[in-house]
Amino acid sequence: MIVGIDVGGTNARALLLDTVDHQILDRRQVSSSGTGPELVSALAEMVELLATDSSRSVDAIGLAVAGLAHRSGVVRFSPNLPDLVEFPIGPELEALVGRPVVLGNDATAGALAEHRMGAGRGTDNFGFVTLGTGIGTGFVLDGQLVRGASGFAGESGHMVVNLEGPVHVTGRQGPWEYFGSGSALGRMGRQAAATGDFSAGEAMAGSVEAVTGQHVSDALADGDGDAVRIFDEFCHLVGLGVANLVMILDLERIVVGGGLVRIGEPLSSGIQAHLDKMVVGSVHRPPVEVVLAELGADAGGLGAGLMAADLL
Repeated sequence: MIVGIDVGGTNARALLLDTVDHQILDRRQVSSSGTGPELVSALAEMVELLATDSSRSVDAIGLAVAGLAHRSGVVRFSPNLPDLVEFPIGPELEALVGRPVVLGNDATAGALAEHRMGAGRGTDNFGFVTLGTGIGTGFVLDGQLVRGASGFAGESGHMVVNLEGPVHVTGRQGPWEYFGSGSALGRMGRQAAATGDFSAGEAMAGSVEAVTGQHVSDALADGDGDAVRIFDEFCHLVGLGVANLVMILDLERIVVGGGLVRIGEPLSSGIQAHLDKMVVGSVHRPPVEVVLAELGADAGGLGAGLMAADLL
């Protein structure tokens, strides 16, 4: 058996996978708060519970973490998991459970899962773009998962798209993540409500300050004109970054994942419409399709498990 664990800013979700067909047999969840050693202890206990409850042995473990997950098993940097920065979570867990452990970035792991089991099937060149609090990306090129020299490939949310843009929480000025993430959609909704251009959102939220991206998407589903305008501009900003990725990597498909997938088809078609306008020479290129991810919140854990399976 294989265990794939997606370590998020709030919880760590573990999936027990069959070694042959990688079907999910069981799942567990623990809090990811606390120090590095405390988290490792909780993860080890979770692995043992999965093994005990299934009466099967666990052969390898994969960890997917948001941030700079080094091939050595050390988390070099993670904005949402500050207690793991420079912590060797992979080697520590391996020593505790006595089984091989592999560490990877969560979006990179998600790309692997979508490639083999989800919306990336049937294509050898695609980008996995997760839209949530931030933006994460992972890539499969010529049929191979791209990890990079250290395992850090895919930090596209931090590429600068506006040199004169606002300073993001990372300290960078004008990164794509500032303009195209789920957090950005909420900010755009609040800004519109503050100028009287999104009254439906203010009414839903009770105040301008309480407007979130969810209010924009809810109003969009109701056909609110202001929400349609806000969302179109948001898709334009997402498409701006996606177009850069397509022109750099010659991708044939974009798989959109993350929390904003709950919006559904308007998200993929909205990005598609702007992408087609921004890719240079688009009329001379094969079309690049934008589709929604299929694996949902399980993508990171499944991808981590697949990375672990590849160790065996």
